[in-house]
This record gives sequence, C-alpha cells and structure tokens, in this order.
Amino acid sequence: MEPGSMENLSIVYRSRDFLVVNKHWDVRIDSKTWRETVTLQKQLRHRFPELADPGTYYGFRFCHQLDFSTSGALCVALSKAAAGSAYRCFKERRVTKAYLALVRGHVQESRMTISYAIGRSSTEGRAHTMCIEGTPGMAVRRGCENPKPSYTELVVLELGLYAGDPVSKVLLQPLTGRTHQLRVHCSARGHPVVGDLTYGRGGGQEERPFRMMLHALYLRVPTDAERVEACTPDPFVPALDACWSPHTLVHPLNQLIQALRAAPDPAAGSPQPCSPAVPHPVTPETEAQRASCLQWLLEWTLEPDS
Repeated sequence: MEPGSMENLSIVYRSRDFLVVNKHWDVRIDSKTWRETVTLQKQLRHRFPELADPGTYYGFRFCHQLDFSTSGALCVALSKAAAGSAYRCFKERRVTKAYLALVRGHVQESRMTISYAIGRSSTEGRAHTMCIEGTPGMAVRRGCENPKPSYTELVVLELGLYAGDPVSKVLLQPLTGRTHQLRVHCSARGHPVVGDLTYGRGGGQEERPFRMMLHALYLRVPTDAERVEACTPDPFVPALDACWSPHTLVHPLNQLIQALRAAPDPAAGSPQPCSPAVPHPVTPETEAQRASCLQWLLEWTLEPDS
C-alpha cells in the first residue's frame, strides 16, 4: 500500500457545509509540529485552499476523531454553524457509525454485543491507554480509573488467514463513544485488531502487518440542515493486501451496508441495525465537557508548539 501524500486525498461526500474524506491509514488529522509533513489538514488546504477558514488555526473543523492508524470516513465542517450542528448530533448520539476490522482468531459467535465498561489506565507506563473493568489481562485489578458503560456490536463477515494466522473480518458498530473503544473491546474478547501495537498480542506479532487493520466504513450525521451520509470502499480485500486470504463467508457485507442505509436515525427510537436494542446510559454534560465543547467550536486558539 502506498503511503499518504499531499495528492492522494479521497473525498466521498461534499456539500456546501460538509466534506467527508476517506482518511489514509498513516496520516494524522492535524499536528502542531513541523515534523508532520503530511496531515489531513494539509491535504485539505492543498486540495481546497478556497475552503480553508483563515480565522482558525487548522483551517478546517473536524467533527470527530480517528486514531492515527485508523483509516476511513471522517466528517469535516466548513463553517462554525455546521460544526455546531454536527456536534449536537454526536452529543445526542444521533450519529450512525460502522467500522471494518481484521481481528486475531476465528470469532465463534457470528453476532454479539460487547458491553465491558471502559476506563482510563493509570498503571505506570500505560498512562495514555484505556482499560476494561473486571476483565483479566488488561490491568483491570488496579489502575482503571472512572470506567464507563460501553457498548459495541460485532458481526462476523468472513473467516480466513492473514500471513498464515487465523483472523476474522468483522463489522463493528460503537453504540457509545469511548476512547479506543473498538480496539479495547476486541482485545478484551480475545480478538485484538491485527496490527494494533497498543492492545494487540505481544511477541512482535503486531509489528509485522504494514498497518492497523481498522477502517471507518460508514458514517451518517443527521444534522437539521442535511443528512450527511458516506460509505467508503472496503480496504480489506485480497486484491489490495495479498496477506489476507478469506476462506469462509459468514455475512455478506453488502447486505449489512444496505441495512445501515435503510435504518432510521437513532433519535427515531429504533435500535441500531444487526442486533437487539442496547440501553444507552445518559449522563449529564459536565462543566468541563461544556467548556471543552466551547473551545472546540471556537476552533483551537492554542499557539503552535515550539
């Protein structure tokens, strides 16, 4: 796979107020350091200089985040008003998201809801990672601060081999939005994402894949003004990665994408597709969260790092 460059920016949705890009797997969204020669915000400035907002540090308002090594659909607001409308959708959990992943081992259950509470690790040496409450093997007996209810739906698509090792291709839907949620939940079930250096298997196994095999496939943000909807191409196919060799089809991806597109928005009161309803815990917005939102909407007045 070719590395990210200033030229290979893929746009999968465009309107007056929003873009949805298909983020490359080795490109950061933004950076305040000169070392990052290619970032998504630099790609956007290069492709759409007329859309950059000179009143913001980064030039573009990213409506949500993807980890550095995660590829796929990322929504960009082109005005402060559009950013505010998107923020409300995320805050009220009216956004539908689905991811593809290759995970270690053959997942036996074809569908499942993962419901481990996720907290932030305070274990020495793992200060920037998340942990699971009550699950062995993930620093859970101590150092897992403020675990919150977290829900992920998993559907097995294919079983096969990656570089000779058994793996499963799965569709993941996060019903909550915790940091690293999908990676932590898959690891807690004993099926870490292939290439995940943080939550994956030890012994150098995860250093061999050229990327972390997690991709944001589908995104729907139902703002008041428009329904932002995009589906990105599946990158986990043998034609793009010869190490991946599927041998058993469990659920066709096309049928699940059709179900995603046809499903009502979460605010309509229906459960997410592909699984039974899962209760969504509601917690009041704290003063810190409100202040963070206001800072986000004012678009990062922080000075660049020296």
